[in-house]
Amino acid sequence: MGAKSSIEWTESTWNPVTGCTKVSPGCKHCYAERIAERLQAMGQRNYRDGFKLTLQPHMLNLPLQWRKPQRIFVNSMSDLFQKEVPPYYILRVFDIMRSAYWHQFQILSKRSDNLRELDHLIDWPANVWMGVSVENKDYTWRIDDLRHTRARTKSLSIEPLLGPIDNLDLGGIDWVIVGGESGPKARPIQRNWVVDIHRQCRQAGVAFFFKQWGGVNKKQSGRELDGRTYDEMPKKVNDEVVQQSLSLLSGV
Repeated sequence: MGAKSSIEWTESTWNPVTGCTKVSPGCKHCYAERIAERLQAMGQRNYRDGFKLTLQPHMLNLPLQWRKPQRIFVNSMSDLFQKEVPPYYILRVFDIMRSAYWHQFQILSKRSDNLRELDHLIDWPANVWMGVSVENKDYTWRIDDLRHTRARTKSLSIEPLLGPIDNLDLGGIDWVIVGGESGPKARPIQRNWVVDIHRQCRQAGVAFFFKQWGGVNKKQSGRELDGRTYDEMPKKVNDEVVQQSLSLLSGV
């Protein structure tokens, strides 16, 4: 599927891979699994196998059909760097992102070990923001894996935040997203956990995005922290990508 997204930090989603398996505590109440089961029941062909890992090659060219520049979350319904996804297919996804240079692509993965292992094969486009998910202090090693890649823009998704994370090493990191878990079985988040991560981002000069407090009714709980919203984006701007986007829009 490719669609406009309600996720606060992106604009659209693109799923050349669907389905996943649980690898850490952040996966326990996976929203993508719930959506996949619903879509399977509705007869959506991309989810005929439910949440089983499935390559969707017919979806590969979709971003090339979107002429308006936008931020695109890659594999909102999967993890591109699952070991079961063939490296040749991952490289095809990167080829599309490189060709669709007028978009910004956002990737998140919990398989940072595989990401690091495949890094030498990837010709990293400037318009790809690569991120890893870190739900508590036991998974900060994923940040080191990300740091060792040649991705141009590096980000962390600390969502769902399941505990305090002290002494974050944010060296080489450009963007941090923080959020609580939402849904019927949401695990609680504590304000001091969020405040401390925000403080660490400020000290490191890293862009901070607070997505939500979460809970059963995330709209009611909102996304304000100390009376304001934080919608910061990575400060890195690649001049070549910007110039190419402007040229496309002007028809030059």
